[in-house]
Amino acid sequence: MPDIFDVLAERRSVRSYTGEEVSEEHLNMILEAACCAPSAGNLQAYEIVVVRDLERRKLLAKASYNQDFMVEASVHLVFLAVPSRSAVRYGKRGEELYSLQDATIAATFAMLAAHALGYGTCWVGAFDDFRVMRVIEAPDDRRPVAIIVIGRGRKEEGITRRRKMSSFVFAERHGAPFEHKPTMAKLVRPGC
Repeated sequence: MPDIFDVLAERRSVRSYTGEEVSEEHLNMILEAACCAPSAGNLQAYEIVVVRDLERRKLLAKASYNQDFMVEASVHLVFLAVPSRSAVRYGKRGEELYSLQDATIAATFAMLAAHALGYGTCWVGAFDDFRVMRVIEAPDDRRPVAIIVIGRGRKEEGITRRRKMSSFVFAERHGAPFEHKPTMAKLVRPGC
């Protein structure tokens, strides 16, 4: 298995899949990785709905403003925030922010684990919340945050450009230059 820096450097959004199934073992490893993600107060204020059924994947693609490439990915993981779980301990901030952060960090861990296992992924955030909730039959008090589609990529995705670090990394205070000294060439993408 690749080391974490390889995974970070090589992961790309994949929008073309072979349709090959994700094995049960690998799916469980991906879900276990998601559950290892840090969360506010260790509350894990999120839930994950695993969608493999073709018809339901088609409905999720439609709910995602007709992003038809999603259907080719054999697994969709729908990450839901559970605001009430965070609100019990952290009030309004937990409800409005921490539960969303918990779900997004878990989704990121799942993406990285899937890539480490040789799968392509894509983070889908453009969708109609109400329609997604209907497709997965989720309770009204949940909030869909992301759909992570997973499958064998059909083609190698190219390297994407990144902003120069000097435009968004600062030292001590906003706007103060941070002197970036690249240490790992494989992590540097064009623009960094």
